[in-house]
Amino acid sequence: MTGMPGYNPGIMHIPDGFLDLKTAAATGALAAIGLYAGRRATTPAGSDTGARRASLLGMAAAFVFAAQMINFPVVGGTSGHLIGGVLIAILLGPLAAVTVMTAVVLVQCLLFADGGITALGANLFNMALVAPLGGHLVWVLLQRIGSIARNDAASAVAAGIAGWAGTMLAALTCAGQLAVSGMAPWGLVVPAMAGIHAFIGLGEGIVTGLVVHSIRRRKMLAPAAAGFDKGRASGLLGVGFVTLAGVALFASPWACAWPDGLEAVAGRLGFEARALEPVVAGICPDYAVPALGSAWGTIAAGVFGAVTTALLVLGVGRLTTRMRSVAAPDA
Repeated sequence: MTGMPGYNPGIMHIPDGFLDLKTAAATGALAAIGLYAGRRATTPAGSDTGARRASLLGMAAAFVFAAQMINFPVVGGTSGHLIGGVLIAILLGPLAAVTVMTAVVLVQCLLFADGGITALGANLFNMALVAPLGGHLVWVLLQRIGSIARNDAASAVAAGIAGWAGTMLAALTCAGQLAVSGMAPWGLVVPAMAGIHAFIGLGEGIVTGLVVHSIRRRKMLAPAAAGFDKGRASGLLGVGFVTLAGVALFASPWACAWPDGLEAVAGRLGFEARALEPVVAGICPDYAVPALGSAWGTIAAGVFGAVTTALLVLGVGRLTTRMRSVAAPDA
């Protein structure tokens, strides 16, 4: 599906061979810290609804995984796809988004060979930390402007800007990692990654803004950046996640096959040949089950990945809930 050996389409999934040891180690350490922080958000301390929240995060993870399979055309024969971290951060909170995005990136790497195992720390840092946390910070700052926080349309625009900013920040950190690793000079790789992802980020921003606008119109999102309202609204959001995931999975065979942003930049700057065959080959490399044919094989692989991602988040959440219940002092 791509011209780079061992490289599957993914907006910023760095393959094996692109990062040197020091960069891989440093980003891996930072990602581990973020993973620990995100895990705590799966079941908030003192909450008696930890299992329900874990289920909601699992459905959100399935949606993000499925949505990332839909590549859309951008410019110059390049494609992009939704990252989804900022949207989840706005709806469920920034640390919840870290949990969701961590599960998605892990499953993509280990089961689908999308992103190299040696670059797993960098991919987690970029997509599970920088994108959702950076974009959410922009959202919170914009929500402090009273006229934006009180107006549904203005708040949707703010969400769109936050989604675009999250994509751009992740692209810039990815560019920095490539430059530090000697793939290309700073003066070439940073403008190249920023330029193409500025367009890819528009798609992220539009989707994020539209979803937030729809939810705000239904009075399901608190106006002061407090996140998604509890109760019946949480159930409706879960149904929405599952429905959108299903639509994305069945549309995935017809996603744009053009190279993604990082792949296009690697080809343009001449370091695409540095990509290695994946150290971890995965169960369904290139998101395919060849025995089922092209379309149904892609759908089956997507369903497998979405369900696995949801179960991973749900399992971690349930385990954390149980551990905190055992550790809590008797009333």
